[in-house]
Amino acid sequence: MIRKIAVATLLGVLLCASAAMAQEGRWQEISVQGTGFFTKDSSGDGINQRATDTGGFLLSYRYHFNRWLAADGSYGYARNSQQNFTSSGPLSVQANVHQATGALVVTAPHRIFRLSPYVLAGAGTLVFDPTGNAGGFVSGAQSQAKAAFVYGGGADYELTKHFTLRAEYRGFVYERPDFDLATLNSGATTHTAQPSAGIVFRF
Repeated sequence: MIRKIAVATLLGVLLCASAAMAQEGRWQEISVQGTGFFTKDSSGDGINQRATDTGGFLLSYRYHFNRWLAADGSYGYARNSQQNFTSSGPLSVQANVHQATGALVVTAPHRIFRLSPYVLAGAGTLVFDPTGNAGGFVSGAQSQAKAAFVYGGGADYELTKHFTLRAEYRGFVYERPDFDLATLNSGATTHTAQPSAGIVFRF
């Protein structure tokens, strides 16, 4: 399922790109970034929920229609986030988190001291996949996908014609996972902050 979501996201970006082939000044980018993954605590229906901070990586493909507008398709992975629930008693589900997103990117048309700032907004899916590890598993917990709104921004620092450094922030807004267990369903919405940095290859 995760692979299908990622492929569908990238296909959507490529379709947008093909529609803009006649435009001048187009180029493409592939980036690899290391990320943090920091989720805000939440509560609802008598259930308090928190997730441990973790890290991962982000792979992105970006097609620039012109100097200021681009489409972005990304896949990300965060390792072993512990989802802690407190209601009648403490429960924990350890899960890997996969993300697949599509977004529009608006970039400043002119560089400022080799910097190209940008903002982005879009949507996607976060998939919470229980590891089954001892001490972080609740019987019956299933892999679960949650729709997410994504927003953010960043800046690219040009090293050469084909390589840039990227610093970025993405925020995700989504409903807390309950792993298809009614006893863990808080109905709460939360926010995850994902700062990242990495390298970009332009072609």
